[in-house]
Amino acid sequence: MDLTLADLEQAIKAVHAAPEKVVIEFAGAGAQALAWLHGVAGSSRTVLEATDRYVASSLINLIGFKPEQFTSPLVARAMATKAYIRARQLVPLDTPVAGIGSTATIATDRAKRGDHRCCVAVCDAHGVTSYALTLCKGRRTRQQEENLVSLLILRAVAGVCGVTGLPAPTLLGDEAFVEYFEPIDLVARLLANEVEWVAVAPDGRMTTGEILPHVALLPGSFNPLHSAHQRLAKVAAQILGQEVYFELSLTNADKAPISLEEARLRVAQFAGLGTIVLSRAPLFSQKAKVFPHSVFVLGIDTVERLIDPRFYHNDPAEMQASLKQLRTAGCHFLVAGRLRGHHFLTLQDLELPQGYRELFEEIPDFRMDISSTAIREGSVVH
Repeated sequence: MDLTLADLEQAIKAVHAAPEKVVIEFAGAGAQALAWLHGVAGSSRTVLEATDRYVASSLINLIGFKPEQFTSPLVARAMATKAYIRARQLVPLDTPVAGIGSTATIATDRAKRGDHRCCVAVCDAHGVTSYALTLCKGRRTRQQEENLVSLLILRAVAGVCGVTGLPAPTLLGDEAFVEYFEPIDLVARLLANEVEWVAVAPDGRMTTGEILPHVALLPGSFNPLHSAHQRLAKVAAQILGQEVYFELSLTNADKAPISLEEARLRVAQFAGLGTIVLSRAPLFSQKAKVFPHSVFVLGIDTVERLIDPRFYHNDPAEMQASLKQLRTAGCHFLVAGRLRGHHFLTLQDLELPQGYRELFEEIPDFRMDISSTAIREGSVVH
């Protein structure tokens, strides 16, 4: 990469002006990339966190396994994925993020077996871009190899920020450079138990992470989505002072899992309307683990099932344990009433379990009398 300092500074300024934020994990080399990013004003708009995995145990702790080869595309992708999940935890859901993983083996003060090489990966909501560079041993100084690895990391950061113009590395002799992209279908990965949740924004952009705390969720089957769902989300958002996301579990305790095709059809209903979060957590005690310290917006009929021992194998102790898990996770419920016959049912009509009344808050003056079942049966128009 034949770049002047002026070219480098210009590229980094463009990176800092982009909305994307990154977490960087690097091992073996690449510290100069972080110094370059911090050397241009505005790096706090780009870099959320960066960690130099200087010893093997630190890298193993990050990726969760001991690789046969530490400098490999597999390890770089694993580092990038972990960095992406970390980035997702650090900023609001609507912030575009990426994880950068780099592992390298370069010249040092002792002889090394094998090639000098570098593997870099970038993970974002669209997929993983990988870079692999094999160097001619002995043709460059350690500082020159460090600069080359760092420039490759910077190229990866720039690429995810939409900044073009950073050239591929200049190769010597039989050196090799490979760059390729692997798309990620996050919904398919969710169904395959590879991730815990997937959020789909109104514009179709997808993201995922490890846990998603401090959110407000309106769970449902959304088969179909109807106007009462949207009105309830709007009213709840006004009460809570935060956006309410819709939540659809692709698994059900009593039914077959929702297929990939059906999941996409249901998600498509939310285009331009709101964010939907997909999970594999049909029970609220399971949702609490994935979405701790969150508020669940429910209709009163769902609360009836939540506190009915019949849905816990007729075991009141099992029901109490479920509610305790919810309280321990810092979750609670915002509840809308519903017309039943000629009576409008509210929390006041329910015998809430002793010691758990504080988990439930009523939405005043709101009625949700439409149901998805009635719409499917054709008895009501939404």
